Amino acid sequence: MTRARLIAFALVATFLVSVAQAADIRFFQLGTGPTGETRFPIGGLIANALSNPPGSRECEKGGSCGVPGMVAVAKSTGGSIANVEAIGAKRLDAALVQADIAYWAYHGSGIYKAKGAVQNLRGIAMLYPESMHLVARKDAKIKNVRDLKGKRVSFGEKDSGSLVHGRMLLTAYGVVENQVKLSFLKPGPAADAMANGQLDAMLVVDAYPVPTVAELAKTTAIDLVPISGPEAEKILSQMPFFQVGSIPAALYEGVHDANLTLDVGVALVTGAEQPDALIYDITKALWQPSTQKLLAEANSRGRLIKLDAKAIARMGIQLHGGASSYYFDAGMTP
Repeated sequence: MTRARLIAFALVATFLVSVAQAADIRFFQLGTGPTGETRFPIGGLIANALSNPPGSRECEKGGSCGVPGMVAVAKSTGGSIANVEAIGAKRLDAALVQADIAYWAYHGSGIYKAKGAVQNLRGIAMLYPESMHLVARKDAKIKNVRDLKGKRVSFGEKDSGSLVHGRMLLTAYGVVENQVKLSFLKPGPAADAMANGQLDAMLVVDAYPVPTVAELAKTTAIDLVPISGPEAEKILSQMPFFQVGSIPAALYEGVHDANLTLDVGVALVTGAEQPDALIYDITKALWQPSTQKLLAEANSRGRLIKLDAKAIARMGIQLHGGASSYYFDAGMTP
């Protein structure tokens, strides 16, 4: 065989191996949230931890402990509601979704009463809590949710999860929506409008410290409006996926006191059609010590992502069969 033929043969062999390896790769799309919110970087970390493409070093030898042959890709999305709809339509393989939105979607209640249940929605894990930040310009003199009457407010974009939360707060505190001058803005543009004096308050539901709120506080005197009292207690009694939360003092410039609020968990969800073996491996990879270390070192909320049977039970939706099998094998049947 001539040298030219040997080279040609080697190139063809290399190409065929590459094709075979590519055929073995499974791509997995993970929906996160808007780029300015915590769900986006957390989703990126999880996608990285779940990935274990062909040729990776073995987990036991310090390599990837993800799912063999899988490449997970984190996608920026509009948030929880967009993610639920994408899971229902099978456009995403998994997603990060606020627990209340997941609960309503799975049971066909709340905001999904008219739309109907998303029947294929299944849970994998509860991750970390997000806090309701009701941010107001200090000169707007908003000390209570009721003080939003007559004010210029943004709860987020139309069909966003934060808009649902904002409307829930208005109802709980006896404020009719048409008593508020409502705008439908993302957190970034809402913060700009507050800084320019065009908006009095905004609601952001995210893990603290929220970069948008922190930047706003550097240029504009703000207050965090407490979400507490009998009205908040009623929300807690009716919706067990909420918990009492507190935003620490001095976290944002000029805000000197801790602020009582409500927290809602973020769940990792998937579709019922995903194979049990795949979701078992994904759940196993999520709770690997190497994944826990990666999350804890890279993000303050990542430190709160821990294996907890009580947290799993608070998800309020059916676990995927693969995830359920993993928790059973781990002795943590929820």
